[in-house]
Amino acid sequence: MLIEGPLDISIADNSSAQSRELEVTFTSAFKTRELNDRINDFKDHINQLQKSISGTDNPAEQQGMLAILQICEELLPHIEADEIPLDETISIEIGQSSPFDSILASATLK
Repeated sequence: MLIEGPLDISIADNSSAQSRELEVTFTSAFKTRELNDRINDFKDHINQLQKSISGTDNPAEQQGMLAILQICEELLPHIEADEIPLDETISIEIGQSSPFDSILASATLK
C-alpha cells in the first residue's frame, strides 16, 4: 500500500520494548507551505483518504488507510492551530497485541 500526501510514514522496530512504532514526519514540500496552504493540503489529504477507503475492496488496505486517516484526523486541529513543530518526528507505538501489528507486518507506507 502506498499512501501519498503531506506525511512520510515509516515503521520501526523497537527491540527494547518489543513493539513497533509508526514514525510520522511531514514532507519537505508540506513544511515549506504557508499555514493556510498546509491546512488546505491536509484537509484534501483526509478527503482523499476517505475516498480511497471507499474505493478499495481489500480489507487490509482499508484497515491501513483507516489507521492513517485516524492519525490525520487527530493531527488536523493541531495543524490548524499551528502547534506542531514540523521538523519533529511523531512516534506512535504499536504493541504486539495491536490489531494494526498484523497489517503493518507486510506493509510499506510512504
